Amino acid sequence: MSEHAAPSQSAARRRTGLIVKLGFPPLALVLALLLHASHTEIGSLPSGIAIGFPLFIIAIMVVTVFVVLRHAEAVAHRVGEPFGTLVLTIAVTAIEASVIVSMMLHGSNNPTLARESVFSTVMIVCAGVVGICLTIGGLRHREQDLKRQGTSALLAVVLALSMLTLVLPDYTLAAPVGNFSTVQLALVSLLCLLLYGSFLFAQMTRHREDFLDAATTSQHGGHDPHAASSSLVVSLVMLGVGLLGIVLLAEYVAAGIEQGLAALEVPQADAVVGAFIATLVLLPESIAAIKASYRNELQRSLNIALGSACATIGLTVPVVALASLVTGRGVTLGLAQGDIVLLAVALLVSMVSFGTGRTNALTGGVHLVIFVAYLLLIAVP
Repeated sequence: MSEHAAPSQSAARRRTGLIVKLGFPPLALVLALLLHASHTEIGSLPSGIAIGFPLFIIAIMVVTVFVVLRHAEAVAHRVGEPFGTLVLTIAVTAIEASVIVSMMLHGSNNPTLARESVFSTVMIVCAGVVGICLTIGGLRHREQDLKRQGTSALLAVVLALSMLTLVLPDYTLAAPVGNFSTVQLALVSLLCLLLYGSFLFAQMTRHREDFLDAATTSQHGGHDPHAASSSLVVSLVMLGVGLLGIVLLAEYVAAGIEQGLAALEVPQADAVVGAFIATLVLLPESIAAIKASYRNELQRSLNIALGSACATIGLTVPVVALASLVTGRGVTLGLAQGDIVLLAVALLVSMVSFGTGRTNALTGGVHLVIFVAYLLLIAVP
């Protein structure tokens, strides 16, 4: 009985996994389209439903995010590194940019939402995700090695983009504090695109070896049997459907959260909404980065984590700037002084952490302390 039961249970698990992988992306998209077509708003629902229904939507979104991660990993293993990491990075950035722009165009103007989302992404990546990766990798493998050339290039791009978009607006004279003038916004957006494009060119062509993890090639040979069993076309279709569903659902939930926080007069409501958007869209990359660090593939882990920060600033800011210029809705990018200090500390600690080419659990703990400080200042400004 047990010999026959084991194959049947294994087959049942495979069927269940297949249903989840192929069912949740369309489910999320259909649910989002129904909500938008019916113009349903959380505030108009009865009190009991207004609490439970958003939780149900968030649960659908979280499961869909994990499913999208699986499809993105399947595509990534098919196309190889570093192109695979780029697929996941671009997919996640598309989610964040779409959510921010759709919320900018929803209701009254919210000029600081883009700033809070981008800042939250950088802090979550450089302090939270990197801290977890280094801590888990250090506890499991004692010490982990990385390639200083590739990691230094990543940090240089993140540092330059962060300062240009989140700090420089506080010190310009052509516009109010925290804002760029129209010409400045257009030029800075162009610089972001050029810098991120230059980084991609270096990562994928001339300096590709600087971003490859030797452990990945030697241990896995760049091939994953699970990914190979998946159809590339199916994975690409499900990836696109899932991302679109997540974007539309995230816009719906974030708008409801924004309205609820405003009704409750919660301080720094934009910071809370920005952190929610960043956390949701970074979930696939965060899981992938943590898993890579656990497998002692630290360079791939850092490529995913820091690459997401590069893409967020290098692509999201130009998209938001274009939407602002086209619609005439203002956008405020300059951070407050306290946030500038946190950003500077996170980036400086990252430079010191990766300067030796070797990390351990203590290094990760330092990053996590900064992340806790970031969360504390959101809750208690």
